[in-house]
Amino acid sequence: MKKKIPFLFIVFLFPALVLGQVKKPIVASDLMKIATTGQIQISPDGSKAVMTVIRKAVKNENDYYYTRHLYLLYLLGESEPTQLTFGDKNDNQPQWSPNGKQIAFVRTDGDKSQLWILPLTGGEASVITKSEYGAGNPRWSPDGKKILYSASVPFSKIEASTPWTFERPGRIKDDEPDFKALKPEERKKIVTSPDGSLDEVRAWLAKNTLDNNPRVVWRQDLQGELNLQPEENFTHLFIKTIGSDEKDIQLTQGFQDFQSADWSPDGKTIICHSRVYKIHPDREQDNDLWTIDVASKASKEFLTWPGYSVSNASFSPDGTLLSFYATHIENRHATQNQLAVIPSTGGKPTILTASLDRDIGGNVWSGDSKTIYFSSQTKGDIPLFSVPAKGGVITKIFGDSNGVNDFDVRGDKVVYALTETKNPWEVYLYNLKDKTNRQLTKLNDAWMKDRLVSSPKEYWLTRPDGTRIQYWVQEPIGKKEGVKYPTILNIHGGPSAMWGPGVFSMWHEYQLENSWGYGLVYCNPRGSGGYGDKFKKGNFKDWGNGPANDILASLDEAMKQHNWIDKDQLFVEGGSYAGYMVAWIVGHDNRFKAANAQRGVYDLATFMGEGNAWRLVPDHFGGYPWQKETKALLDSESPLTYVEKINTPLLIIHGDQDLRTGVIQSEMLYKSLKIMNKPVEYIRYPREGHELTRSGNPGKMMDHMLRVIEFFERYTKHPEPPAAVVK
Repeated sequence: MKKKIPFLFIVFLFPALVLGQVKKPIVASDLMKIATTGQIQISPDGSKAVMTVIRKAVKNENDYYYTRHLYLLYLLGESEPTQLTFGDKNDNQPQWSPNGKQIAFVRTDGDKSQLWILPLTGGEASVITKSEYGAGNPRWSPDGKKILYSASVPFSKIEASTPWTFERPGRIKDDEPDFKALKPEERKKIVTSPDGSLDEVRAWLAKNTLDNNPRVVWRQDLQGELNLQPEENFTHLFIKTIGSDEKDIQLTQGFQDFQSADWSPDGKTIICHSRVYKIHPDREQDNDLWTIDVASKASKEFLTWPGYSVSNASFSPDGTLLSFYATHIENRHATQNQLAVIPSTGGKPTILTASLDRDIGGNVWSGDSKTIYFSSQTKGDIPLFSVPAKGGVITKIFGDSNGVNDFDVRGDKVVYALTETKNPWEVYLYNLKDKTNRQLTKLNDAWMKDRLVSSPKEYWLTRPDGTRIQYWVQEPIGKKEGVKYPTILNIHGGPSAMWGPGVFSMWHEYQLENSWGYGLVYCNPRGSGGYGDKFKKGNFKDWGNGPANDILASLDEAMKQHNWIDKDQLFVEGGSYAGYMVAWIVGHDNRFKAANAQRGVYDLATFMGEGNAWRLVPDHFGGYPWQKETKALLDSESPLTYVEKINTPLLIIHGDQDLRTGVIQSEMLYKSLKIMNKPVEYIRYPREGHELTRSGNPGKMMDHMLRVIEFFERYTKHPEPPAAVVK
């Protein structure tokens, strides 16, 4: 029989609920209410902005999915945002035409994306491309007559010779017919036979691979995110002339990628990043800046900077400078993006943000070409900064205990999306002159106004080696003085990620756990981003002991600061690198009542083979498993090595198609514990990859969070009913 909770107890614990106030705890299904935005762009006249709004939806009770629609924001008055596109659509990447009368955007239907144009003077949106490769990243020409876009072209569709040595052992590129490149009528002319000559056998074998049955792989980076990728794709640039039925112009050719393209203000030149692949593309990680002459389609190197990989260039509005990212390639395991500039006519590049010593996020030019605005993760926040384009003092514009997720600047207006504890995501207008701020959206206000949220309290501790560690503590909802509560130690992945009140990814999960009566402790251990180059490199050849001690020290300090934390009811969880860290900790520390390791890496040598993030092994450990010293280090740093010492009840979670970390290691960890009769449970999600907890199917995201809570509840004794279950 279900126990009744005494009325007087409820009055004492949650008087707001009884007295008619509407404040309620966050629940799992609130995930479906959270709306986010992206790709904000202000109109040319500065009166409006367009953005993408992402929502979650469900039909037929259990068919969960996402919608992405375009919305119009009004910057001069108090008007509510206007929804521009509707239905079960995936519309994104909006771009204003130079005259402000049309918006180009990308609509994805199935596997293919195409460019559409929406007139703002009236009428329906219409598709303007029919690219067999799909179309994305639209950019209007300055005169508004053309749109530049990119498409991913398969290896088999490129008519050229590879500039690198063909890597299929004992074969040459043209010793079998390429059925994927041939038209149906051409395929019929090819003689194929399993019983014929060597050429006919090769042709028969090649025909079998037409539908990837079997998949034949000879490239190095064989794993994608959700499936194997036997065939390389190359990003090429195309130009669509508005109002013309002529075939789109392919601007670039060959076995080369041309990415993040931008028009020069005079419309004569395209800047992008690329590189001639003298070795196989899978073996090349760096980029140079390239220019393309629009009239002749001639492309050439613009900037090769020894010691740096350079990318994502954009012209200043007056056309005199180029801004770009510069990433130092020495000690690649923890490199940071820097913002740099170079004259558009060529010359010596200059790094603008070295003094900040932080990774640089999105950046936007001011209209007068004198200033560049950018965001950057720092100490748990994501503020907005500015720096003079000629170099100088970096200024923090705003951002404190919150995070700028996306922004655009035009004139004195900054339109930006913000995450903060009291509201997971809204869009605001900031005036650079009078420093006023106005909220433009109420995407989450309506449902958030009656929710109880727990705010993080920030602390710092100093480790014996002098390293300072930042950590946060969140109290359970309904906490009473003098009562002790179960507490979860949360760990972030990466390993170079950063957590804090400005980071959106864990907002709902944290609040849900607080509503279920758990306190939270989380920190940014050595190796995290947001604290500078030296700190980010602090876990080199040391994924386990050093960061683990930082994490456990933050828990120890939190318990000293907060006597409500029940030292006998501690739990630990984390995903990706943090899945690794959870398994490491429970193999070295028995203080936790239960643990959850998600999407993790547990045997580093195996990870190098089965994960597409395998470069973390040579970059972070200085070698490969077949090298004796490195193999010894990888074994000593692998949680699986200490599996016999794991006695904590462990819930292991993974996605069936997670090829970033790979799946086999989770099976190895589970099977090893099961053989030893240790308390372990294993959850596998079909058709889900590594992004399960961030952009996975919404239904599975809720299932995932509740399975973790349910597992912890098996080993928890709450001092009173959690807020989430008090009705």
